[in-house]
Amino acid sequence: MTASPFSFRGLALTLLVGLTTLLAGCAALAPLAPPPPNDPVTLRINVFRGSSNIPIYMAIERGDFARRGIKPELQFTPNSTQQREGLAAGKFEIAVAAVDNAVAVIEVAKQNAVIVAGGDGGMNEMMVRPDITRAADVRGKTFVVDAPNTAYALIGRKIFKNAGLVDGKDYQLNPLGGTEARTKSLESPAGPATMLNPPWTFVAKERGAKSLGRTIDLFGPYQASGVYVMRPWAAANAGALERFLGAYIDGCRATLNSANRAQVLDVLQKSFQLDKAKAELTYEALTTPGHGLNKDCAMNMEGFKNVLALRAEMEGQWGGVAPAPDRFMDLSYYQRALQHAGR
Repeated sequence: MTASPFSFRGLALTLLVGLTTLLAGCAALAPLAPPPPNDPVTLRINVFRGSSNIPIYMAIERGDFARRGIKPELQFTPNSTQQREGLAAGKFEIAVAAVDNAVAVIEVAKQNAVIVAGGDGGMNEMMVRPDITRAADVRGKTFVVDAPNTAYALIGRKIFKNAGLVDGKDYQLNPLGGTEARTKSLESPAGPATMLNPPWTFVAKERGAKSLGRTIDLFGPYQASGVYVMRPWAAANAGALERFLGAYIDGCRATLNSANRAQVLDVLQKSFQLDKAKAELTYEALTTPGHGLNKDCAMNMEGFKNVLALRAEMEGQWGGVAPAPDRFMDLSYYQRALQHAGR
């Protein structure tokens, strides 16, 4: 009996599907590419003094950097301007701060920087003195900022704009610097309003300041802290950068793992000289989705688009139309590091 051509076709199709499935299974079982060699290296990491650095602190505490042959040297910057200029001048290799600073380095300073990883949503709140009850009450007063043209200052300026205020006309900007200094400013007449994040939010509240709301509620999704470097350095030191990011991801995962809560609280207390109550409030903020750490410290793309849209609106950059996010990022180092995280 002669077989039907349709049965031959059916047999061929069955074999083809089976072969495809087998090959896909083999690919899934294929070992990951080995991580870069753990050649000893010292990396200078420039940060603000804030809880957004908890992935770094946890990676140090748990030996994730040491396991990868990396000796991290933390530097604390007094303000965004010094951080941006220091990175471009080669005073350190890695900056961890609001990624809008990287955009400013690229677009304003015309330096060849690049964002290589995300971090968190900023956990910022609009903090004010007790006599202020709404954003419009800042009329005739001062908004204390790190630098007027970047990151959280732009969010604050947008909040005041929505309240009908124009900076430089209805209120003045005071570029005082980092978060710790801005926290202290709320205790004087010179500092009626500023943006703060943990643990300084809770320090300020204890000293009598109050919050007008979280920026995630007042403004929307935002990509705050992230990792940025100079492109030529990244290209020449890809292995070291991937190892750093692997430890950074491990520290992020450890922070968000509720099984490590006691250790995270201990690290927060030691790093910021906090009492247990403030450490617990900071931990709650860090682990709040959209407000605190992103899973694996990945980039929040919707939040980053808002970063660019905010700069376009408030600074008039790019003719008021934000460019595509890819222009400022190279996440290939992060993607490779993600494969080796935990190893």
